[in-house]
Amino acid sequence: MPKVAVVTDSAASIPESLIESLNIHWVPYYIHRGKETLLDLVTIKRAEFYNWLSTATVLPQTASPGPGDYLKTYEKIAQEENTDEIVSIHMTSKGSGAYQAAVAAKSMLRETIPNLRVEIIDTFNVSMCQGWMVIEAARAALAGKALHDIVNRVMEMIPITQMLQTADTLKYLYMGGRIGKAKHLVGSLLNIKPLITMQDGVITALGIARSRRKAYEMMVNKVETTVGKMGKIKIAYVHAAAVEEAEKIKTIFEERLTCVESIIAELSPALGVHTGPGTAGVCYFPVK
Repeated sequence: MPKVAVVTDSAASIPESLIESLNIHWVPYYIHRGKETLLDLVTIKRAEFYNWLSTATVLPQTASPGPGDYLKTYEKIAQEENTDEIVSIHMTSKGSGAYQAAVAAKSMLRETIPNLRVEIIDTFNVSMCQGWMVIEAARAALAGKALHDIVNRVMEMIPITQMLQTADTLKYLYMGGRIGKAKHLVGSLLNIKPLITMQDGVITALGIARSRRKAYEMMVNKVETTVGKMGKIKIAYVHAAAVEEAEKIKTIFEERLTCVESIIAELSPALGVHTGPGTAGVCYFPVK
């Protein structure tokens, strides 16, 4: 077992194969659909959820794991694994209560397991941007890196890891109250594709395109401006029930950039509910 355990939550949307191979611990978000309380990726899976969401007239409510959920996970790790150090990595605290819940759980541990050291990190990002930080942390942990080195690695990634995303509509973000600084786009979306990103932990509009293809070209132009022509990146092509669109983005990007590692990842229901089926985009960071 690695010296440092890595914890995250289902919103990171990391493919299951990587969760297993990298020994990543994760806690599910909650989805309240009418009178049902569902556990993200546990009692509700992606395909079933997106099929239903495409017909929904009222969005379900999502809720981050509570302090007790994280406390249980931290205690289980302490009891079952040969480690007394944990790094816990979460989506932006400006869009979710997960970070605050994890901090509260850490405080509770002082009473029960005072020797367990837990570092809580707010990524100020979402989706596979959070996921990439978790993946890199888990790889460092498996390589035997010390906790402070792992934390430093994640902190280095926060300012350079970026999400670029488009959707058929901003209806789901608007209905769910997660539109952030992109509110001005609502109401003008009949024939355009919005391009959104995350800045300082808040969803922000980057522009609009007249087609998906134009939106994808805007994405690759943006990344190329940041890293240079054929610049080296690690990239995740993310989608919500739109794997064909993720494949299209992959083709465009890999013609113009050096993608030293690429992943196709589908958003978890708790995250995809806010953007809706048809969402597609990238989460990337530059590498040397």
